[in-house]
Amino acid sequence: MPIALDSLAALAALPFDEVIDVRSPAEYAEDHIPGALNLPVLSNEERARVGTIYVQQDRFLARKIGAALVSRNAAAHLEGPLADRHGGWRPLVYCWRGGQRSGSFTVILQQIGWQAETVKGGYQSYRRLVARALYEEPFAAPVRLIDGGTGTGKTHLLSHLAALGAQVIDLEDLAAHRGSVFGPVAGGQPSQKSFESALAACMARLDPNRPVYIEAESSRIGRITLPPMLARAMRSAPVIRINVPLAARVSNICTDYTDLIADPNRLDAILSRLVQYHGHAQVDQWRALAATGDFPTLVAQLIETHYDPRYIRKPRPEGITPLELPDLSEATLQAAAKGLIQSG
Repeated sequence: MPIALDSLAALAALPFDEVIDVRSPAEYAEDHIPGALNLPVLSNEERARVGTIYVQQDRFLARKIGAALVSRNAAAHLEGPLADRHGGWRPLVYCWRGGQRSGSFTVILQQIGWQAETVKGGYQSYRRLVARALYEEPFAAPVRLIDGGTGTGKTHLLSHLAALGAQVIDLEDLAAHRGSVFGPVAGGQPSQKSFESALAACMARLDPNRPVYIEAESSRIGRITLPPMLARAMRSAPVIRINVPLAARVSNICTDYTDLIADPNRLDAILSRLVQYHGHAQVDQWRALAATGDFPTLVAQLIETHYDPRYIRKPRPEGITPLELPDLSEATLQAAAKGLIQSG
């Protein structure tokens, strides 16, 4: 019997060993249930071909061709990725809307002896739960914003908070973007839907009676847009602002962005974006620093000339609690995280 999804929390609690997404690789790449394994019963090209025949030629012929393709692909999955699954394995299978793709693959798995079931309504029913959680329901826990200028160790502090058991949502990690002119991390950003799936999964695990720590961000992180519900919760949240000496910030950035420093073309492309703010003469000076390998001076000038002047937050009615740190060592960050947890 197809499994009806009532909530994202209920999805995580279902007694299945693995979630299988049998949609095409392109559908999976746009978004999927977090952690799902993609075993497409039709490739991108096969899905397009069968769909065209179904619409333009003959539905019976489309189903016949589709069944043959599904059978061949299912055999490849059984002999490949699923070859080591034991007899008691319990998979939950879904396709776009819980129809023929997931149904046919699940029948094969059941005939083998596995306790396989499908998701009622498929991906579409899951997506409705994500949209409801992000766009209709209030945010699930009290928010504490971790704020501070570029290079003040906000992400590192979040990591220490998480390691100590605090609730944390790392938006930059979910969005695969560093939230500054340095931009996306290697591999690019996820789709908006994929980001929302990851965010909704984090939210489903929150304890509403405990605070969740989130780094202060604008409503957009690269090309990702924060859901209005989350943006509102962040705007009204109390703020913890990190203040760190410039030298510590420079060292932190040089350490965190070694991939960028090692890629002259990428760094030059990023500096080119600053021409509109500082003119060619200033950017050429920064290019010269990069060319000679004087990255500490380059970073210090970017902080003082570009980042800090633009780091002006509107006054908040809740006020701002300063967090003065002498450095960004692991010991300092761990002590700061402990202090924040103890203060609530």
